[in-house]
Amino acid sequence: MSQTSIRPALITKVLPDSIAAEVGFEAGDAIVAINGIHPRDLIDYKFLCADELLELEVLDATGKIHSVEIEKDYDDELGLEFETALFDGLIQCNNRCPFCFIDQQPPGKRQSLYLKDDDYRLSFLYGSYLTLTNLSQKEWNRIEQMRLSPLYVSVHATEPDIRRSLLKNHRAGQIIEQLKWFQERRLQIHAQVVVCPGINDGVHLERTLLDLAQFHSGEVPTVASIAVVPVGLTRFRPTEDELIPVSNDKAVEVIEQVQSLQEQFCSQLNSTCVWLADEWFLIARQELPPECHYEDYPQIGNGVGSIRLFLKQFQETATRILPTRLAIPRTLTWVVGNAVETAFKPLIQQLNAVEGLVVNLAAIRSNYWGQEITVTGLLTGQDLLDNLQQRDLGDGILLPSVMLKHEDTRFLDDMTVEEVAYQLGTPILPVTGIEELIKTCLKSIYMNTRSGVAQLQPPGVPRHNL
Repeated sequence: MSQTSIRPALITKVLPDSIAAEVGFEAGDAIVAINGIHPRDLIDYKFLCADELLELEVLDATGKIHSVEIEKDYDDELGLEFETALFDGLIQCNNRCPFCFIDQQPPGKRQSLYLKDDDYRLSFLYGSYLTLTNLSQKEWNRIEQMRLSPLYVSVHATEPDIRRSLLKNHRAGQIIEQLKWFQERRLQIHAQVVVCPGINDGVHLERTLLDLAQFHSGEVPTVASIAVVPVGLTRFRPTEDELIPVSNDKAVEVIEQVQSLQEQFCSQLNSTCVWLADEWFLIARQELPPECHYEDYPQIGNGVGSIRLFLKQFQETATRILPTRLAIPRTLTWVVGNAVETAFKPLIQQLNAVEGLVVNLAAIRSNYWGQEITVTGLLTGQDLLDNLQQRDLGDGILLPSVMLKHEDTRFLDDMTVEEVAYQLGTPILPVTGIEELIKTCLKSIYMNTRSGVAQLQPPGVPRHNL
């Protein structure tokens, strides 16, 4: 990567009371170089900024270059946030997986929805999955030199022919050699296996899990954990693909198969090692495993144990902050995907035990994606309109922010919260996390008639002053 292709790192936020704020950095400034080195990404930035003496080349919003010297304690952070973690651009995917979600979206949406990420840096920083098929020797060397571990790897199959067929890439058959590379360097990965019925299930799934378990041993297991995930299909997928959805019977079969291997691994490796995503149990209409099954939740980002963890944290938070009654009664609608309808019923009962509070669960499927069982994060604005327009929604809608683009009010179908609230004629309150959800249930709500955005009324402040 040449330095001319590395853009200055654009600063979007300066944290208050930070070193950067004291020095005088402002949003809109950009870092060009640190101690003479142009950082490629957030990894370089953090590594270079660990030093005690820094000489920064800074481009301000007017286009003027400044030299800034900073003396600080080792490892002290400057307090800057950036427009992107990748200053030299995204390393995109070179595979053609038929189950890729990017290819299962309708055309004409925002461009960012069609970017195929297969970047090892985002894997290290944020836990996104990559395939290892597009790495140059230079990138392999960087992973080793900077000890970028753990990475999150989409394996899908360890048999070379099966993996090449799934990824549509001749380089995909090298996965076992790549795992040995990580093993020799004492670096770790978390593995993902997306099961496509008729392709990598049955004996192929067993072979894959047994192969991966061979790397789950020693003081630093190369394969730290394995997640088995059902393929997710939408109505927009190419009609010529060979995929079929996971049926109830297939889910039961995979659960039995993996649970048998889990017993074997627990006995041999003293760890479950491989976990099933919650979706398998929802599709099979079976009870989720107990909380203790998930150990330290190594695959929570893959939906492995996420429902159990949510239920646990909800109970703890509700016990701590829920009152016995509300001074001003209110009724709310909590929108979730129908995948969690049964699991969330006890939470609704706990909320409705508060005198004066009524929370109705709207567990809906996605007509937009054409999925019978839908996780909350895939619900779109159109899904809300399709399912909620004929309902009494009460004083407002509790909307998990997982449905929205990061730090935005836009759904996956490009509708905005404001548009949906206006069409439903009901305030919508995006909530992030359990505590914010519960506290939102306890506050008065009104709708700003100019924007359609729901707002909370602080105690003691007349509504007309807000």
